[in-house]
Amino acid sequence: MATGADVRDILELGGGDTETPGIINKKDIINADKKKSKKSSETLTFKRPEGMHREVYALLYSDKKDAPPLLPSDTTQGYRTVKAKLGCKKVRPWKWMPFTNPARKDGAIFYHWRRASEEGKDYPFARFNKTVQVPVYSEQEYQMYLHDDGWTKAETDHLFDLCRRFDLRFIVVHDRYDHQQFKKRSAEDLKDRYYGICAKLANIRATPGTDLKIPVFDAGHERRRKEQLERLYNRTPEQVSEEEYLIQELRKIESRKKEREKKAQDLQKLITAADTTTELRRAERKATKKKLPQKKETEKPVVPETAGIRFPDFKSAGVTLRSQRMKLPSSVGQKKIKALDQMLTELGVDLNPMPTEEIVQMFNELRSDLVLLYELKQAFSSCEYELQMLRHRFEALSKSGSISLVALGEGVAGDSQAASSIEEIKTEGKDPIIDVVGAPLTPNSRKRRESASSSSSVKKMKKP
Repeated sequence: MATGADVRDILELGGGDTETPGIINKKDIINADKKKSKKSSETLTFKRPEGMHREVYALLYSDKKDAPPLLPSDTTQGYRTVKAKLGCKKVRPWKWMPFTNPARKDGAIFYHWRRASEEGKDYPFARFNKTVQVPVYSEQEYQMYLHDDGWTKAETDHLFDLCRRFDLRFIVVHDRYDHQQFKKRSAEDLKDRYYGICAKLANIRATPGTDLKIPVFDAGHERRRKEQLERLYNRTPEQVSEEEYLIQELRKIESRKKEREKKAQDLQKLITAADTTTELRRAERKATKKKLPQKKETEKPVVPETAGIRFPDFKSAGVTLRSQRMKLPSSVGQKKIKALDQMLTELGVDLNPMPTEEIVQMFNELRSDLVLLYELKQAFSSCEYELQMLRHRFEALSKSGSISLVALGEGVAGDSQAASSIEEIKTEGKDPIIDVVGAPLTPNSRKRRESASSSSSVKKMKKP
C-alpha cells in the first residue's frame, strides 16, 4: 500500500526525509516561497552541450525552455520597420472612380482606386508631363530671315511639325521624314536646319542688352565624328593589334625618357656635390693657413646626402670612443663598402688606422671622396653606355633609310634632343625596329670596365 511519502514523490510535492510524513511544520509555512524560487531557478538552468554553436542551441531551447516556433516570427524591432498597429479607428474608404490624364489629348477616360477624399482632384502624375517648346514662326519672319535656297517652306514646316510631335528625337524624326515628297536629308542636315532657325529667331526676338543662350550645332563636326566611329568599328583584328603595339611602344619611350631625366638629375646632383666638396676643402685650407678665428664666415652650404658619406655626429653626453666616428653608416650599401675597401687596399691605406682626432677626420673625408668618385664613375659609365647605344641605333636607322646622315650629321646621336627625335621617327615608321641593335657593351662587360677604370684611376692617384 502506498504511503504519504510515495504520494508526495509522485505529485512532486517534496518534503523532508527526517520529518514525519503528513505533518505540516513551521518551516513549511515560513520557507514555502524560498523553496518555490529555488525549485524554479533549478529548473530554468540548462547547460548548452559542448561542441554545439550558440545559434543552433538557441533554435532548440530558450531561457524558459519553450518549444521552438512552428512559424517564423520576429518579436524584435531592431533595424526593421515597425509594423502597422491597427487601432480601433474607422478605416478611410476607397472608391473606384474615373480619371483623365492631361498629357493625352484624345479625351480617354480610365478608372482606378482612389481614396474618397481625393475625388475630383487632378491626376497626380500629370506634373511629370514635360514637353519641348518648339518655336513658331510667321510667314513674314520666314520670308525676311529664315529663307534658304536649299530648303522650301513646306519642307521646313514638315520638319518643325515632326520635331514638335516627337520632342526633338531626331533619329525618330529622320525615320518619319517624308523622303518621297521632299529631298532626301540626313539627320545632321535636319539638326542643322532646326538649330539654325532657332538661333535666328532668338536673335530677332531678343530684347537688347540681354545675354542670349543660342544653341549651336556643328554639322561638319558631327559628320566627321560619325565617320571616325564607323572607321573605328570597322577595324580589322590586325589593325587593332598594331594599335596596341604602338601604344605599348609609346609607353616604353615615355618610361625611358623619364629614366633619362632622372639619371640626368642624379648626375647633376653628383656634379654639384663634387663642386661643393672641393670648395669646402679649399675654404678649410685657407682658414687653416690664415688661422682665422671666425669660422662662421667661411662656412659653406651643407653638402647633400648624395655627396659621398654623411657620418653621424656624436654630441650626446657621456664617454664615447673616437673609433665609433669611423664606422660607416647603415645607408652605405654592401656594394659600395666592398668597392671602398678595395680602393683603400690599392692605395695602401690601413682599413682600421689609429683613431686620433686628425686621423679620424682625414680618414672619413678620404672615404667620402672615394665614394663620391665611385658614384661619378658609375654615372659616367652609364652615360657612355647610353651614348654608345644611341650611336648604334642612329646607324641602324640611317641604314634603314628613315634618317639621312646629311640632314642630321654624325654628332647628333650624343645629344638628348636628337635621341628624342629619333624615337619619334621610330614610332612613325611602319617597320618595327629593335631598341638596341647589337649593343657593344653588355652589363657584364660594363662592370668589368668600371672595375678596370677604378683600379687604373686609383693607381694614378697613388703617391710615388
